[in-house]
Amino acid sequence: MHTLCTILDELSPRADGKPYKEQITYVTDRPGHDRRYAIDATKIERELGWKPAETFETGIRKTVQWYLDNQAWVANVTSGAYQNWVGKQYSA
Repeated sequence: MHTLCTILDELSPRADGKPYKEQITYVTDRPGHDRRYAIDATKIERELGWKPAETFETGIRKTVQWYLDNQAWVANVTSGAYQNWVGKQYSA
């Protein structure tokens, strides 16, 4: 959670100069919520020789940078226009 805040502090600092982690608000966890998400890729590496091209750290940084570089796309998706388009394209 703080990883995203740290990357944003670096790539797109807040106008007020405060760290993004100050915006985190903790809420009561929902029942049945997973405490941890993990992938064990040892089998696919062992059997197929596949290894990820990115580490979590490099991949999350590239993902954050992509969202910062594509603000118009983000605004369109979060505005509701995207949902309207999906509904129009896929309605019966």
